[in-house]
Amino acid sequence: MGVLSNLTEEIKSAMRAKDSLKLEALRAIKSAVLLAQTSGGGANELSDDEAIKLLQRLVKQRKESAAIFKEQQRPDLAEPEEAQAEVIMAFLPEQLSEEAVESIIDEIIQKIGAASMKDMGKVMGMASGQLAGKADGKLIATLVKQKLGA
Repeated sequence: MGVLSNLTEEIKSAMRAKDSLKLEALRAIKSAVLLAQTSGGGANELSDDEAIKLLQRLVKQRKESAAIFKEQQRPDLAEPEEAQAEVIMAFLPEQLSEEAVESIIDEIIQKIGAASMKDMGKVMGMASGQLAGKADGKLIATLVKQKLGA
């Protein structure tokens, strides 16, 4: 569990600093990790891939909540959600730039020989596997659609 190896220390330092926003985000991570570990039936450790997927899900939830709060003109509720998403994203590996993702997708399309939207599933499968944890799935899907002429 290398991605989350210093989670306990981060929680302790947030407690000492009385940073309630960061502490809430870190506790959400810890709660989700414990839930994932115990749902398998035993106290098994999460692999790095599983931990990354878990963290991405938490970030996505926070961003979606913030978007809903913004639609409802509630910036007082949206800002903490965005701040928590930033704290959680600090545990994720460095995200690739849009240009880097685009070049990888171009390579995949060349490799497969994809020509139309019929090939989107093949391209998405390879791209999602290759870019797992390094890029947002929504960005990948958007770029693939653009490249395949949707």
